[in-house]
Amino acid sequence: MQLKIDFRSGYPIYLQIAEQIQRQISSGELKPGERLPTVRQLAASLSVNFNTVARAYRLLDEAGLISTQHGRGTYVWEQPSNEISQRLRRQTLEDLTQHYLSEAQRWGYTLQEIAQATAAAIESRLALATPQRENKEKAQE
Repeated sequence: MQLKIDFRSGYPIYLQIAEQIQRQISSGELKPGERLPTVRQLAASLSVNFNTVARAYRLLDEAGLISTQHGRGTYVWEQPSNEISQRLRRQTLEDLTQHYLSEAQRWGYTLQEIAQATAAAIESRLALATPQRENKEKAQE
C-alpha cells in the first residue's frame, strides 16, 4: 500500500491517510479482506506518530470501510457505498473547516473576519466558475 504524505500542506495528516486509503478501496486497488499494515508499521513507514494513523484507521472503521480485529489485524471490510462515501466527504469537509477556523483564530482573526473573507473568496470562485460552466454548456449544444 503506497501512501504519500505532504507534511507542508497544512492539511491534517490523518485525513491524508484516510482519504488515500478510501480512494484505494473505492478504486479496487485494496480488495475486501485484504490486510492493512498495523498502526505502528504504517506510522513507521510514513514517519508519523502512531496516534495519527490510529485516528485515520478509526475514521475508516467508523465509516465501515475497514475492520480492526483485536489480535488479528486490520482488514478492508467492503467497497464503500455511495452513502458511506458521501458521509466520509462530509466528515472530511467538516474536519477541514474546523482546521481552517482554528488556524485563522490562532493568527488572531475574529470569526466575523473569517466569515467575511470566506464569503468573499467563495463569491470570487463562483464568479470564475460561472463563465466556465456556460462555455461548457454552449460547447455541448
